[in-house]
Amino acid sequence: MKNILLLVISGLLFTSCSQNPKQATASNMETKAIESSNAVRDGVFIHITESYSDPHRVLMPLKMANMMAMDKDVIVYLDIHAVELLVKGAKDLTYSDFDSFQTYIKQLLDKKVGVYACPTCLKIAGFKPEDLMEGVQIAQKDKFFNFTKGRIITLDY
Repeated sequence: MKNILLLVISGLLFTSCSQNPKQATASNMETKAIESSNAVRDGVFIHITESYSDPHRVLMPLKMANMMAMDKDVIVYLDIHAVELLVKGAKDLTYSDFDSFQTYIKQLLDKKVGVYACPTCLKIAGFKPEDLMEGVQIAQKDKFFNFTKGRIITLDY
């Protein structure tokens, strides 16, 4: 009985030791690639409240939104004073070491990132939904939750 047990253990050891490590690694890499392609992307919710009085607080989150949109689901929500930047004919906003506001908005829209304005803030600022720049939408609460299947990380500015 001991001899049979020794033969079985020896056979198992021989089989496991003779396995090609390169094949095992390639197989593991394929599995990880499939898992990663099926992985749910996390979302980033960018909230901007400032306007012309603080260009750094406006352009920094837009720069981050553009970077994050390369591999994350992103949504940009502007309210309070920021809505005045989103209307047709608004003066562009610039600040050193950043692209302009309108450049960032165009880049985000080209990447199919949702850019939303608060309807109440827009009304308080004296504007109507039809005054918004091409591609900018009125915010709807469902969009805040349905833009991603993963976790939602919020950045407030």
